[in-house]
Amino acid sequence: MGASLSGKQPGRGGRRRTYRPLAEINVTPFVDVMLVLLIVFMVAAPLLTAGIPVNLPKGAAQALETQEDPLWLTVTSDGRISLKDKAVFDNDDYTLEELQPRLIAVAEKTPDRKVLVRGDRKAQYALIIDVLSEARRAGLTEAKLVIESDGRSR
Repeated sequence: MGASLSGKQPGRGGRRRTYRPLAEINVTPFVDVMLVLLIVFMVAAPLLTAGIPVNLPKGAAQALETQEDPLWLTVTSDGRISLKDKAVFDNDDYTLEELQPRLIAVAEKTPDRKVLVRGDRKAQYALIIDVLSEARRAGLTEAKLVIESDGRSR
């Protein structure tokens, strides 16, 4: 029964404790990065869907409630016609002659597809009507004009 006065532990050969890895993971920096990314995507998402700037006419109308993704046709003030359909085409500019085959392709896939026409306030009225007529000729029967609400309700 002896006591060790040298500070050495018996059976360890006089070495100090060996390094043990820390078994805890600090998740605080990970959470901080994820929150910053969430905020960035929340701010950037509306900017990605902005599309073509169109000065819509104002009127007393209620919000349109639609379940499916409509086909967007846009007529700008300088007479460009744009077709926006995620399933078929990208957002490109067309003439009336180029628009017809594309509308027929959409009508063959989904004949009951809703068509929303956004006509700029300064666009020629005749061109907007021509775009609506082309959609009807292609077989898309449900077409509506999009306006900006002026805040008055019916």
